[in-house]
Amino acid sequence: MHRRQASGPLATLRALKPLTIGIDARAATEVAAGRGRFVREILVALAARADEDVRYVCYARERWGELPSAHFRWRLHSAPDPWWHVLAARAANHECDVFLSTNSYLTTWLLRIPAVPVIYDMVAFDRTFEPNRRSALIERATLGIAVRRSRAFVAISEATAEDFEQRFPRAAGRVTVAPLAVAPQLALAEQAPEQGADHGHERLPAPGFVLAVGTLEPRKNLPRLVEAYRRLPEPVQSEHRLVVVGDLGWRTGTTIDALASLGERCLMLGKVSDATLAELYRRCAVFCYPSLYEGFGLPVLEAMAAGAPVLTSDVSSLPEVGGNAVAYADPLDAGAIAGALAELLASPQRRAALGAAARVRAGEFSWERTATTVLAVLRSAAG
Repeated sequence: MHRRQASGPLATLRALKPLTIGIDARAATEVAAGRGRFVREILVALAARADEDVRYVCYARERWGELPSAHFRWRLHSAPDPWWHVLAARAANHECDVFLSTNSYLTTWLLRIPAVPVIYDMVAFDRTFEPNRRSALIERATLGIAVRRSRAFVAISEATAEDFEQRFPRAAGRVTVAPLAVAPQLALAEQAPEQGADHGHERLPAPGFVLAVGTLEPRKNLPRLVEAYRRLPEPVQSEHRLVVVGDLGWRTGTTIDALASLGERCLMLGKVSDATLAELYRRCAVFCYPSLYEGFGLPVLEAMAAGAPVLTSDVSSLPEVGGNAVAYADPLDAGAIAGALAELLASPQRRAALGAAARVRAGEFSWERTATTVLAVLRSAAG
């Protein structure tokens, strides 16, 4: 599933000195979803490989996980940005051969060793998606210089790689795609508890609902999902409640107002544990993800791994993830979303077929494969 393989000669065999890779690991403890999930799963997958000729230095403010000390060391700096980047880069220049920049492009400015930034999406460069203002300003200010100073790049989807290269043509030929995968704790199949039962400390709705997952922000397109849901016949709405999971993001007023307008037909759960999220994926009648743009769209893959029938957008990276195993709709057309949703809710057979196909499709993605691809890029970049 690689867009292209990393080019150039691999590093020569280091018989006396192992390859030392620096990793910006802050997001493992500081970011719950998105890049936080990426960093946590990459660390676990790299640790499972236990390559004898590779050592890792994790730069963060706080240690995460129980990684094998024989291969992983932690360098902790509590300084705020931008000073954290100065301290991390200064240390990495002395003790690493290459650096994986997972959470900021700024660190690459200060590195004298080869840098490999991870490109998650290009949302910051398109104001129509109403990105987080502060984050967008930082990305727009730092990525251009990072392109000039970095040896290679890892993109999490073909769509992201294409958007990135279109915006920064000089990056062409230096981008390798490493698709994401599903965390093991979300992929495990478990027997569902009784309807309405407690799951840990969280009480779950009875099966049969329409589920939406993601940080509440404009590009998730939830007001249009509400508009589509309202078009369903009243008996269908009564039978299939809308359940929404996700932290509050930014510019949430319109989204919250739309969801609240449904009254008891909508249940907003906020942030939930991985165990609860996995159970919600298994219990839902349809997982609906009408996002306007995604760098990858990990909730879609998570729902697929749980065997949920998925309805998602036919744009950006989402068809890469869903393939032929999900249903699609135009995210700008509430009528199209409503029609596809109504069709799925009316056909248990169609939902079952999609759920079975989704499990198979999700099995094609693995963090082991992602880590193998990322490590190959880092070896090549180190020269």
